[in-house]
Amino acid sequence: MTDETDALIREIAAKHGIAVGRDDPILILQTLNQRLLADSAQAQQALVEQFRTDMDALAQRWDQEARAKAERVLNAALEASQAAMANLMQSGATAAAASVRAEIDAALAVANRHWRDTRRLVLLNLAAAALTLLAAALAWWARFSP
Repeated sequence: MTDETDALIREIAAKHGIAVGRDDPILILQTLNQRLLADSAQAQQALVEQFRTDMDALAQRWDQEARAKAERVLNAALEASQAAMANLMQSGATAAAASVRAEIDAALAVANRHWRDTRRLVLLNLAAAALTLLAAALAWWARFSP
């Protein structure tokens, strides 16, 4: 403090050409100004610390809100993709079932055609066997009949 006071006394003498002593009442103003500046600096430092605390709290809240929103968006996207996959699987299963059904129907149609052809062939064979049996019976009757 004495160095500051001595420097102030020298500055007043140099600028204004007035000699001021250490016990001059004008130095009370210097002391008051220094005290007010120190108090103001402390108040400003407290305000800066409060502002920093508030900003940290806001940043943390924004971070939590952003995380929550991102999680909601991701969950919605996941649900939408699961629903889309389920729809695709359902339509794929339906298409596969229809394709298998068409193949089975085509195979059954071919089998039915073969069955009808085989049935006709069996009936023709039965008719031929009946004619052969009738011819053999007629031949036997003609040979052994009086």
